[in-house]
Amino acid sequence: MSGVSLAVSGPPAATVAEAAGTKPKRRTEQAPMGGMMGSLRVIELQLVAFILVFSASGLVPLLDLVFPAFASAYILALSQFAFPSASSSGTEIFKGSRLFRMYVVFGTTVGLFLPLAYVLGGFARGDEHAVRSATPHLFLLSFQILTENIIGGLSLFSPPVRALVPIIYTIRRIFVDIDWIHDVWLNKTLPVNAKFQDLAWYWFGKGLAVA
Repeated sequence: MSGVSLAVSGPPAATVAEAAGTKPKRRTEQAPMGGMMGSLRVIELQLVAFILVFSASGLVPLLDLVFPAFASAYILALSQFAFPSASSSGTEIFKGSRLFRMYVVFGTTVGLFLPLAYVLGGFARGDEHAVRSATPHLFLLSFQILTENIIGGLSLFSPPVRALVPIIYTIRRIFVDIDWIHDVWLNKTLPVNAKFQDLAWYWFGKGLAVA
């Protein structure tokens, strides 16, 4: 589960209902819709913008472009036939400790924010090789976080289906990251008289691909 989707998920409804009385319960029932709309405005719209930019850039292979469509169809089929939802309210899947949440946020930083900075830095430096290598990873991860945030607030999807979303996308991203590592470590070279900034950028890209 991505750190972004974990960060926007609110506390369980039962805990809020126990802490509040009958009247605050009416406000609690409205909270998921407000939280979902706030998430839609802030996070999902940014992810959609990333996805549109990556798709229009021509840097994402056709297989990775169509993968989210097949993954979404597969998730819908699972929710209808294999794991139908039995309850009318969504439950939180990952209720980890503070250490687990720190780990997830760290993973999101390494998996999303640093690659995004790497791509933006590649644009600024005119390094098309760096942009082309990291864009497919960012495209799939953006779609994964968007899917997690959307289905996490819908009672249509049961907990097993929601838990399978990061697994499905991670399996595909493993192959994408292998191509990224191969491209950065084997196909990218430095000039003999490279400056310190170029050397730091070169090894930052290699380390980020492995991470």
